[in-house]
Amino acid sequence: MISIKQFTFNPVRENTYILFDETGECAIIDPGMYDAGEQNEVVNFIKEHGLKPVLLLNTHCHYDHVFGNKFVYDQWGLKPQFHKGELYILQAIPGYVPQMGLHYELSPEPEVFLPESGKVSFGNSQLELIFAPGHSPAHLCFYAAADNFLIGGDVLFYTSIGRTDLPGGNHSQLINSIKNNLFILPDDCRVYPGHGPSTTIGFEKKHNPFLQ
Repeated sequence: MISIKQFTFNPVRENTYILFDETGECAIIDPGMYDAGEQNEVVNFIKEHGLKPVLLLNTHCHYDHVFGNKFVYDQWGLKPQFHKGELYILQAIPGYVPQMGLHYELSPEPEVFLPESGKVSFGNSQLELIFAPGHSPAHLCFYAAADNFLIGGDVLFYTSIGRTDLPGGNHSQLINSIKNNLFILPDDCRVYPGHGPSTTIGFEKKHNPFLQ
């Protein structure tokens, strides 16, 4: 069984997730820690629970989801894994983040790119890859079928959806991704998004004003 620890980090209030199981191995997803205090929160949690980070995953490569990639690499030697269609999004960050008054440590680039479908694993656990572009050009979500939850990134939020006015965004593509790739999941599937509170697939089917 997978346990989930959620942190909310950086000036954009991004949700960073650590997933771990009974083996002690863990996956770090969308590390958004921005300063030393936030970095220490992650290190302390991992130490206190005796965890061994073995995967660094990015749902997509907007700056707020990759602030901590370099730190995770320095601490645990993990390079990020994401879909290759996000690479140019990652590479663009140094060109615009300083203009926002933000500091960014250059993320390492992947040695392993993730496909549009398939699985990644840590410990005794597996996450299914779900391709859901629209908010960004090659966004992936991670579905834990055995535990019926989704790490959803910036695709589907509580009564909202990801913005599509950023480079690589496409509104109709995002709506299609949600309806065709996420709404096929069980109604009671818990969705842990990149910002804000968790929700369920069934609740969003009924109540999300963008998807009626």
